[in-house]
Amino acid sequence: MNISKVQLQQAVEQGILSQQQASQLVEFVHSHPAGSPRFDFSHLLYYLGGLIAIGAMTLFMNLGWERFGGWGVFFISLLYAGIGLRLCQGFAARGYAVPAAVCATFVVAVTPLAIFGLQQGLGLWPDDQLYRDYHRHIAWQWLYMELGTLAVGLIMVWRLKYAFLVMPIAVTLWYLSMDVAALLTGGWVEWELRMLVSLYMGLLIIALAFWVDMRSVNQADYAFWLYLFGALAFWCGLSFQHSDSEWSKLLYCLLNLGLMGVGMLLVRRIFLVLGALGVCLYLGHLASNLFRDSWLFPIALTAIGLLVVYLGILWQKHESSITQRVRGVLPEPLRRLLASRLPA
Repeated sequence: MNISKVQLQQAVEQGILSQQQASQLVEFVHSHPAGSPRFDFSHLLYYLGGLIAIGAMTLFMNLGWERFGGWGVFFISLLYAGIGLRLCQGFAARGYAVPAAVCATFVVAVTPLAIFGLQQGLGLWPDDQLYRDYHRHIAWQWLYMELGTLAVGLIMVWRLKYAFLVMPIAVTLWYLSMDVAALLTGGWVEWELRMLVSLYMGLLIIALAFWVDMRSVNQADYAFWLYLFGALAFWCGLSFQHSDSEWSKLLYCLLNLGLMGVGMLLVRRIFLVLGALGVCLYLGHLASNLFRDSWLFPIALTAIGLLVVYLGILWQKHESSITQRVRGVLPEPLRRLLASRLPA
């Protein structure tokens, strides 16, 4: 729940808070990490600028850097990392936590480029793969870059405690799973195997996110990015599985309903969004295949939609009592976690 300055001022005018208490409350909120990421206009600019800089050194890297050679790329990457660390320290000293976190994340994002340059400089790079293919192609050659990025990322999280630093760690875990599959299969990874690896790796990342979530109650939301990429990996791996069985497709729908339930339990919107999208895909399959020529299907689907809306109304009326009953049977650590994530 977000409280505006206008609402605080109204509380002061109505005698609910004193002016000193309102000022102290604002100072307390600004000095403590939020339970979930906050996106106002300044934060949007921070993240947009940071992602542009990170993208320049990752996704949008072009062939121009190849002319510097391996050692040139390595030392330029170290220079970039040094600038990122210096900016991070400067922003942190002035109380700008989000820009500091973005700059620290930039350092982690430069790590694979530095390792790539070092391997080329030492003559250890095994083939003619280019760095810009790191984010496009699955290959075992990237393993050292990924392991090094994970090591640097974990050290940065341990030292600096910024939740945004978990983002490149989550992405790297996803990449690592695919490249390990390429190593084990001797090179090319078949599409079916890619999806299975994505599905199971997604489950592992979600489990890791839950473990992190349980251990970081009342702290910064370190699990956010793990949940995001874990859920995406799992859902994509699940959704792109091929099957001609209608029972398998029904199971897919039920699993997506289960995702929505997990999202409600853990108060994580990514599960709700992906689960709802999966259910819609299943209904689209029914409409275009099983019930293609049935005039009753749109009517039945409309009735189901209205029923879901009605269930939403019932949920809103009885949410508090249902939530209390469900939380009453959960383990104490999970109750504390949900209490810290649910809005007041």
